[in-house]
Amino acid sequence: MKRLRAKALRTLPKASAALLFLQATLVVTGGAVRLTGSGLGCPTWPECTPGSYLPIAGQIEGQLHAWIEFGNRILTFVLVIAALATLLAVLFSQRPDLRLLAIGQVAGIFGQGILGGITVLTNLNPIAVASHFIFSTILIAAATSLFTRRYKPVVKKFSSQQTDIYSRMHVGLSAIVIALGTVVTGAGPHAGDIDAPRLHIRIQSATAIHGIAVALLLLLTLAFFLSTQTSADTKKLLAMFALLTFAQGAIGLIQYIQGVPVLLVSTHLVGAVLIWILAWRIWLSVQREEMETNQ
Repeated sequence: MKRLRAKALRTLPKASAALLFLQATLVVTGGAVRLTGSGLGCPTWPECTPGSYLPIAGQIEGQLHAWIEFGNRILTFVLVIAALATLLAVLFSQRPDLRLLAIGQVAGIFGQGILGGITVLTNLNPIAVASHFIFSTILIAAATSLFTRRYKPVVKKFSSQQTDIYSRMHVGLSAIVIALGTVVTGAGPHAGDIDAPRLHIRIQSATAIHGIAVALLLLLTLAFFLSTQTSADTKKLLAMFALLTFAQGAIGLIQYIQGVPVLLVSTHLVGAVLIWILAWRIWLSVQREEMETNQ
């Protein structure tokens, strides 16, 4: 039993890292599906074509789109394997503090599969697409929490009231910025399919609101960084966050001026995922700290 626990303790860091990587990658590949117009490459769900889970030549038009969409579905199964491996590592390593997070990953992935099916069956309704993405950010946050606790449990950190408020405002505004980004996407031209519905909002208005929220987030990040009660470790994360957000803003501006070319949009999506992981890490650095444990 001790040998099994020791092996699980060695496996947990690798499994949780793979889980976080795959959760983030799934968002990026999902964006690739949308940007290539392959959102309905597999026109049904859970099958790809009627009577088959594989893209069958002759049954659907646009075989390339079908395989792109099918590839994203296959990645979900790889993600399930990583989630199950993480759950088993948590159970056999006797880490009860991680059980809820690990079980939540497995359940959340199956929930995402159902939501993905709804997205396909509603012909890529922008609200369903946005919900699919936002649910992914929740799973990414949970996977980040699990990964940061892979070696040691954590306890509530006794931070100052000012720092506590800053951290909550920062992660909350980061979430709002990402949600507003889905509104821009829902109003923009990259719907995933030529016949997919769009949000009835001017993309110029959606972009302006999103941009204002980003500017407010940068100002909040600066105030958080300059606070004398912010720890050195949190300041390092905030500096990284500010640099990445500036770069993300520049990419967003350029892509808007150039008419949202696919390559820049995909880069912007990668940036959004990284920014969200950093925002969650910043919140964790204030709210939680590791404690020593006998392993």
